[in-house]
Amino acid sequence: MFAGRGRVPQLLGLRTRLVVAFALVAAVTAATTGALTFREARTGVLQQSQDAVITQLRTQANRLAPGLTVPPRPAELRRFALELAAAGPSGNWRVMVTYGGMSVTSEAGDRFAELTPALRAAVDDRPATVFQRVRSGDHTALVVGMPVVFTDARSAPSGVRIFLTVPQTTERAYVDALVTAVERATVPALVLAVLLALLAARGVLRPVRALRSATRSIAEGRLDTRLAVNGSDELADLSHTFNETAAALEESVAELRGMEARARRFAADVSHELRTPLAAMSAVTDVLDEDAARLAPDTATAVRLISEETVKLARLVDDLMEISRFDAGAAVLHLDEIDLAESLRRTLAARAWTDLVATELPPPDTLRGRVDPRRLDVVVANLVGNALRHGARPVRLRLREGARSGAGRLAVIEVLDSGPGIPRHVLPHVFERFYKSDAARARTEGSGLGLAITAENVRVHGGTVRAANRPEGGAVFTVELPLGSPTDSGTEPGEHR
Repeated sequence: MFAGRGRVPQLLGLRTRLVVAFALVAAVTAATTGALTFREARTGVLQQSQDAVITQLRTQANRLAPGLTVPPRPAELRRFALELAAAGPSGNWRVMVTYGGMSVTSEAGDRFAELTPALRAAVDDRPATVFQRVRSGDHTALVVGMPVVFTDARSAPSGVRIFLTVPQTTERAYVDALVTAVERATVPALVLAVLLALLAARGVLRPVRALRSATRSIAEGRLDTRLAVNGSDELADLSHTFNETAAALEESVAELRGMEARARRFAADVSHELRTPLAAMSAVTDVLDEDAARLAPDTATAVRLISEETVKLARLVDDLMEISRFDAGAAVLHLDEIDLAESLRRTLAARAWTDLVATELPPPDTLRGRVDPRRLDVVVANLVGNALRHGARPVRLRLREGARSGAGRLAVIEVLDSGPGIPRHVLPHVFERFYKSDAARARTEGSGLGLAITAENVRVHGGTVRAANRPEGGAVFTVELPLGSPTDSGTEPGEHR
C-alpha cells in the first residue's frame, strides 16, 4: 500500500532536483558564456592595444630614423631612444636602441629586464616586427622589437634595433572590469534560473501530485478515481494512461467481486440445501447405529462407515454455513460478561478433554470480560482439537491477562502441544481455508475450515491470533482478545461485522 511507504525526503524531491538542475545549467551557461565573452573581449582589448603601439612605434621610427648616420654615434642612439620614448601617448614608453655592441636606453640605468633572449634573437633573425607579452609578478608588459631598415638603392638593414616596453596597466584595468561585470551578471542569471525552475517545477509537480493522490486513492480501494487530462504533453499522456489503467482495474475488480459473490452465494445455498437431507440422513444413521449390533458384520461395518461420514459431512456443512456468514458480513456478536476461565473449563468438559489437556487457568472470577461465549467456545475447541489431532500430548491450555493496550484490558489464550511443530513454509498459511501443506496427504477428521473459522471469530472480537513454533519443540497458538466494554471495543451486542 502506498500509505505504508516512507515519503521521499524533501531534499531529494522533484522540486529540489528541478531547481538544482536549472541552477546548474544556468551556472554552467553563465560561466561558459562569461568565459567565452571574457576571452574574446580580452583578446580584442589586447589586440587593439598591441596594434596601436606597433603602428605608432613604426610611425615614429620611420620619422626619426633618417636622421641617423651609419654607423651611428652613441649620442645619436641616445637621442633617438629619447625621442621614441617621448612619442608614447601616456609617457610610459621605455625604449632601448642597440647597434652592434652598443646599447642605450631612454632611462639611465634601465636594465630592460622584460626583454627576453628569444625576442632579441627573433629580431636579429628576420627583418620583421615581433612582440611578446611578459608577466612579472602582478604586472604585464608588452615588449616590441623591430629592426631599422634604411631605404636606399640596396634596402640594406642599418643594424639598428629598437626594443620598446609598454606597461599594460590600462588594459589590465579593462580586463579586471570585464571580469567584475561577468561576475555581477552571473548572480542575476542564477536568480532568474531559480525562479524559472520554481515555475517549471510548479507546472510539473501539480500533475505529479495529482497522480500520487489518485494512486493512493486507488490503493485505498476507491477504484473510480480519475485524473483530469489537460494539454497534450507527456504528463497529460501519463494521466490518460492512468485513467485507462484505473478503468480496466475497476472493471476487473468488479468482475472478480461478482464472481466471488456468486461463489459465496453458491456455497451458502448449497450448504443450506444440504442441511435438510443431512438431517434426515443423520436421523436414519442414528437408528441404524442402534441396530448395528444385530446386523451382519459386513453390513454393520458399512452402517458405521455411513454414520461417520454423515457426521463429517454435517460438520463440513455447518462450517461452510459459518464461513458464508463471515463472508457476507452477517456474523453477529452476542456479548456477555463471563468468567473466561470457567468458560474454558466448560469447553474442555463438553468434549471430554478435561483429562487430555493440562490447564493453567486463573482462579474463578479473576479474569472476566465481555465476549461472545459461543464464539469463544468455538475458538478454544478448534485450537485444542487441532493440537490433539495434529500435535502430541501433553497439550496445555493457558489463560492470563496480557499487557494493557489502547483497547483496554487484554486476555491471552495459549494452546501448546508437544508435537513436531508446524513446518516453516506452512506457518503463513495455517489460517487459510482448505490449505494443505501436502496435496497428497491423507484425509483427516477436520473440515479444513476450523482454523479459518477460529481466525474469523477472533477478528470479529477485535483480537488477533497467531501460530508459531516453540524453541523446545511443538506448536503454540496465541489468541489475544480485548476485554473492554462494548463502547471501548467498538462492538455492540448483536452488531453485524
